[in-house]
Amino acid sequence: MAEVIKMPRLSDTMEEGVVATWLKKVGDKVEEGEILAEIETDKATMEFESFYEGTLLHIEIQEGITATVDSLLCIIGEEGEDISQFLVPVNESLPTSSDNNQLDLVDQINEQESTETVDPVTSLTSDKTDDVTNESGSIDYITMPRLSDTMEEGTISSWLKNVGDKVSEGEILAEIETDKATMEFESFYDGILSHIAVQAGETVNVDELIAIISEGEIDVTKALENYSKEPIEPSTETKSDVETNEEETSSVEVDVIPEVSISDKRIFASPLAKKIANEKNIDLSQITGSGENGRIVKEDLENINVSEKVPPVLVSEPSSVSQPDVNLAPVKPVFNDGEEFTEIENSSMRKAIAKNLSKSKFSAPHYYLSVEFNMDNAIAFREQYNSMPNTKISFNDIIIKACAIALKAHPQVNSQWYDDKIRLNNIVNIGVAVGIEDGLVVPVIKNADMESLHNINSTVRDYAVRAKSKKLRPDEIEGSTFTISNLGMFGIQEFTSIINQPNSAILSVGTIVKKPIVVNEKIVVGNTMKLTLACDHRSVDGVTGSLFLQTLKGYIENPVTILV
Repeated sequence: MAEVIKMPRLSDTMEEGVVATWLKKVGDKVEEGEILAEIETDKATMEFESFYEGTLLHIEIQEGITATVDSLLCIIGEEGEDISQFLVPVNESLPTSSDNNQLDLVDQINEQESTETVDPVTSLTSDKTDDVTNESGSIDYITMPRLSDTMEEGTISSWLKNVGDKVSEGEILAEIETDKATMEFESFYDGILSHIAVQAGETVNVDELIAIISEGEIDVTKALENYSKEPIEPSTETKSDVETNEEETSSVEVDVIPEVSISDKRIFASPLAKKIANEKNIDLSQITGSGENGRIVKEDLENINVSEKVPPVLVSEPSSVSQPDVNLAPVKPVFNDGEEFTEIENSSMRKAIAKNLSKSKFSAPHYYLSVEFNMDNAIAFREQYNSMPNTKISFNDIIIKACAIALKAHPQVNSQWYDDKIRLNNIVNIGVAVGIEDGLVVPVIKNADMESLHNINSTVRDYAVRAKSKKLRPDEIEGSTFTISNLGMFGIQEFTSIINQPNSAILSVGTIVKKPIVVNEKIVVGNTMKLTLACDHRSVDGVTGSLFLQTLKGYIENPVTILV
């Protein structure tokens, strides 16, 4: 399935970016972790790596063009894939280098650069976070980042640095709990962590102050007072304004990318490589990267004997700080007229679940179709399958695979509702609901109809383990076209679920029950399982949902057919 790549937020204050250089062109193969482009932010020019594998099908923002954060940057997918649905009409698209207005702007910039003494690469006017300086150097205000497309607030799970600790660019400052997962937050600055504004366990809105990093010792009270002042409005001067105020412009503080010697050269390494280096005590400055542009990747570290080849130097060792359990916010006993009760602050995840499910329940007209399947053949199939060496599958794996194949035959059930259209998905991405202590997450098995039962089992187990520690990546919990919720392991025989929008349906799976059943007009002891399909009546009619369940019945009651 095509993946839409948006202009990333590469710094906490970034609102727009300029593509300085594309390192891939349309038609090139792209691997996960490869550098796609160099993007100029309000701070510096930074590398932007791909989180997906595939072919670069489309580039929306050309080199030298400015675009706002979250606007369409490019599209990665399978070679020859139709991506027309992701492209906006020409008259609504972002300006390209062929637009007359854009050419005028480029000419204006070039003319301005020829008359200014400031290096154009470093002529980025600083915003409020960089305007504050003192005798000890610059001060950088760190705000709550937007770590997912739906994130509105975040909770600091733990700080990995203490006040007074030195911080290097790329080091992990904190772990932040979003509405979807707990993610690591890297520093974009070098300096000293001078102030922590939000303690572990506390929740604040996106873009609110969480910390201050400075070059040296500062007066924190004064720094906070300066931060509370009104921000400086971005300059709207025209070229003529710049020419007439050249002396004033030349005095504006700018972020400069210094020329560095080899000894302090920035180390380019993938996040996974940095993690491995940290765990193995590998000095990355001694490693020659095999990735694009010399970037150090996982493969460069796999066969290194630390004791013989590389001196043991920690890449990014977190300071020793306490890490409280923040799966649930701190409880607070409350007394009222002699009665005692306990209040628990709603976490970001709990708030997001409440918001999304309420929207789904009250906006989508749900209806439910319940069926009961004979599971005798499925039980025998699973026992035989698991008798093979190094192989183990669950009934849930069988259901996922059977649903995926059935959905290919019933694309209307594998659809998504939008206000102006219904999208019939040609791929099947099954979301598997996983309950955790603080709520529910839905990791996604991509192209589930093409996966083997063994691979499905391995993937689901991995997702379940990482979901409980909130270590799932954003791309692993997005893009589902259908969802399965299984409470059978808890002995629940039958239940209904709320649709995971924008999907059109969700399947609720109960436990297997041994009971008398009628087979060939005789009462025998058999094993049955009840399933309930919740459908959005706007996109899935009753007959459509019923036909899907009939197809699903054939696969589950005769599971050998899913291997054909």
